[in-house]
Amino acid sequence: MQQATLKRDLGFISAMSIVIGCVIGSGVFLKPGVVLGSTGNTTTALLAWLVGGIITIASGLTIAELAARIPKTGGLYTYIEETYGKTLGFLSGWMQSVIYAPGIIAALGLYFSSLFVHFFSLPVSYEVWIAILTVLFLTSVNILGAKYGGLVQSLTTFAKLIPILLIIIFGLWKGDAQVLHAIAKSTEEMSFSAAVLATLFAYDGWILVGSVAGELKNPAKTLPKAITAGLLIVTASYLFINIAILKVLPAQTVVDLGENAASTAAGILFGDLGGKILTVGIMISIFGSLNGKILSYPRIPFAMAQRSQLPFSRYLAKVSSKWNTPIVSILGIVTFSILYMFFSDPNWLTDVCTFTIFLFYILSFFAVFKMRKNSSSSSNGEYRVPFYPVIPIVAILGSSFIIVNTAIEQTNYAIFSILLTVIGLPIFWWQQRRNRLQGETPTASIV
Repeated sequence: MQQATLKRDLGFISAMSIVIGCVIGSGVFLKPGVVLGSTGNTTTALLAWLVGGIITIASGLTIAELAARIPKTGGLYTYIEETYGKTLGFLSGWMQSVIYAPGIIAALGLYFSSLFVHFFSLPVSYEVWIAILTVLFLTSVNILGAKYGGLVQSLTTFAKLIPILLIIIFGLWKGDAQVLHAIAKSTEEMSFSAAVLATLFAYDGWILVGSVAGELKNPAKTLPKAITAGLLIVTASYLFINIAILKVLPAQTVVDLGENAASTAAGILFGDLGGKILTVGIMISIFGSLNGKILSYPRIPFAMAQRSQLPFSRYLAKVSSKWNTPIVSILGIVTFSILYMFFSDPNWLTDVCTFTIFLFYILSFFAVFKMRKNSSSSSNGEYRVPFYPVIPIVAILGSSFIIVNTAIEQTNYAIFSILLTVIGLPIFWWQQRRNRLQGETPTASIV
């Protein structure tokens, strides 16, 4: 059987766009009031955004070493499997493929359609169908080839940065409100940890670029650069847009407006047109983030199927001879996403699984220590995380912060998250037994 290969069409710009596009969704516009409300002080709020950025950059720099050492399709799933073995690798891939990935795609699709319906004054009953059509359109683009999905990602990333830059530039120029040490009262309990937690959720998504390593040109060099550059741009964008909003609106107003603070600031800066510009910017931002997820996530079940770890692996591992894309894996993820739009609350699913995702993040950070211990001291010209071991330790502590807070404040979510993950074990054992009985070896084919 002919070995399947994914075409290496993605360069540095596309890879960096995936990092930026998957991270910057709606959070940059909707979270400023939430974070400020949790701190009650503008200086502390900005510090929370900075701490979140530092933790995220430390995580990215750490994962970049794994990406350089294991430049294979599958991202987090592949890193876990190659470091800790098939069982933990499968659980990571299972949770991402069946629950987390389709849940996120469904949630983004529905949120995009909600804004679209409101902007064009369409009936609310259209929301689900617009969400489905949007997801199917981007699915079609990504089936035609990774280079097309990468092109959409690059264009939408550039487009989504425009409203952010406009608010930053004109907000810093025209605003005159107090930025530092301004006090704001909130009905929420003051908590710096809750504020950092909110920023970390806004920063999440950067790791997805590792899922398309098999389609990157020179992934060992491209991935570390894309992750580092992308996260630096994201962190700077988050910090400066918060400063700009605080220059335009008093701190208490930002808290009172909550999720509407950014749009109100845009209205003040640009008049009635400002609110519309920002709404379009948010839609483009979500559209780009959605494209990045559809481009990246299907590579996880594809990588699992190459190892014959899933039911129907022979189909999920197939690559189109015409477009060089894993069509069945893409359609599988999208099918689950559409079902979630009809039968469940995708936001709830993603919240539940965030706990487990960060457990696997911590394992991946520890993997750097394990790989260094098991390999020669020579780097062979490969990327190595700077300031080792400080940077990996910061990444571990940051992710542990999320785990501990979720376990304490949302214990039911944490328990249910683990249960949803371990449910995959019987499937893994059954598939392993089936492979042994049939004498199957991991396969992948071109269709």
